Amino acid sequence: MAGHSKWKNIQHRKGRQDAKRNKEFTRAAKEIIIAAKGGGNPDYNTRLRAAIAFAKSVSLPKDRIESAIRKGTGEEAGGDLFEATYEGYGPGGVAVLVEAATDNRNRTVAEIRHIFTRHGGAMGEVGSVGWMFSKKGVFVFDKSRHAEDSLMEVGLEAGAEDMLDEDGLFEVHCRPADYDALRQAFEKAGMVPESIELSMLPQNTVPVDPETGRKVMRLLESMEDNEDVQQVYCNADLPEELLAETE
Repeated sequence: MAGHSKWKNIQHRKGRQDAKRNKEFTRAAKEIIIAAKGGGNPDYNTRLRAAIAFAKSVSLPKDRIESAIRKGTGEEAGGDLFEATYEGYGPGGVAVLVEAATDNRNRTVAEIRHIFTRHGGAMGEVGSVGWMFSKKGVFVFDKSRHAEDSLMEVGLEAGAEDMLDEDGLFEVHCRPADYDALRQAFEKAGMVPESIELSMLPQNTVPVDPETGRKVMRLLESMEDNEDVQQVYCNADLPEELLAETE
């Protein structure tokens, strides 16, 4: 699962923070809108509770959170969004999973297919690569601010399954069913993560050489720049030298 961390770290080091922040705001608001379609009270809507937690982790303003909830429940205009998942292959045959929130499925599928093709990949059938990923809760902590033993102690008691130590970060994984309990446990212990989310992690990763890795990165960046794309997942194990290049 290390490929997940490497891509996140490369994004961070490429200095795309302003664009990334705007994208995270949009993504967080859209997730709340979709989640709120199942009910606007987070006490009775687990997905909405998780969406609000993610929104707070990226500092989405309170008024935008409340507006997104109203859009999702139909109390405010702007809630006509649909979820869509696209699957395909990138350079080197790596698996790519794309989650989108769109008001026009025809437009989005055409744009996603074009991005795959332009970057040497190909769109696949439904189910072609989805089985290669597992849904997990992911909590990322800065190693300079949190002790490994403390994170493990709190995490294991609240349902954490795994913890990775990668490039200045600790990444704690859990089952979706334990996501809320783990979030509350870390919060109660005063442990503030750099980010929290429900993510699709690859069950196995595929090593790629530096040239292929750069092509994969360009594909992933183009996908994430699309306004309808919420999240992109890939099972490429990117070479460490690509991290070094973005230092």
